[in-house]
Amino acid sequence: MPELPDIAAYLTALKLRIIGKPIEHVRLASPFLLRTVEPPIVTIEGRRVRELRRIGKRIAIGVEDDLWLVLHLMIAGRLHWRAAGAKLAGRNQLAAFDFPRGSLVLTEAGAKRRASLHVLKGEEGLREIDPGGIDVFAGDLAEFQDALIIENRTLKRALTDPRIVSGIGNAYSDEILHAALLSPITLTRKLSPGEWGRLFSATRSTLQHWIDQLQIEATKNFPEKVTAFRKDMAVHGRYGQPCPRCGDPIQRIRYADNETNYCARCQTGGKVLADRSLSRLLGEDWPRTLDDLEALKRR
Repeated sequence: MPELPDIAAYLTALKLRIIGKPIEHVRLASPFLLRTVEPPIVTIEGRRVRELRRIGKRIAIGVEDDLWLVLHLMIAGRLHWRAAGAKLAGRNQLAAFDFPRGSLVLTEAGAKRRASLHVLKGEEGLREIDPGGIDVFAGDLAEFQDALIIENRTLKRALTDPRIVSGIGNAYSDEILHAALLSPITLTRKLSPGEWGRLFSATRSTLQHWIDQLQIEATKNFPEKVTAFRKDMAVHGRYGQPCPRCGDPIQRIRYADNETNYCARCQTGGKVLADRSLSRLLGEDWPRTLDDLEALKRR
């Protein structure tokens, strides 16, 4: 799912192409994409784009008369900039927003249709879809800490809850926790003052690093290859590869469709965290340390 740095890159690219330009036509290939009835989608046509915003992991396009198109790409949705009037060919192409010099096309890979489009009126309409998580760049350490300790949850879960923190998902939470030298399963109410400082600093610096890098790319070309797996990441998507800090192999916890990646030596004191599927299988034989894991592999 595109997260804060990816959404920021999209906004940078869109700003260069659609601010001040009218949306000439909206074409929907999937009736399930549009989740609102009022205002009607046709009221957007002919109105100029005045503003772009990020609302959590959503992209909000503001047009004249205080109307908003809000796109939530979910896991497999992506945006593409095509030639004006580009045809919607293929089952994965869900919508096109036609501008004088190009068309913004929304696609979604896979069979499940999770991406959504809302047409909203005014600030009140935007507030209704805002999950409410804090902006880590707008507040201070105390506000960050207060938000994360409302409930005693694991750091991984707290960072990725949109009601707690805005815009962070599976990929960047892995990177943040690695940079902060913290275990993904540490409970928020167990952190020391020093650990809170590391976590807050790592959250800001990690996100800012990727925002800066992706925005530079977005000023040159439209972001056509938005992915949660980037070759310069430290741990996310790098299971079995060496940690860039200590050289030990990156570990993982798999659950449902997600995977948490971490370095046992840097983040958990050398302890290998239980993977639900494998730990059920191995029971008491589950390796507790990196040395135990290596011994298991040699059997």
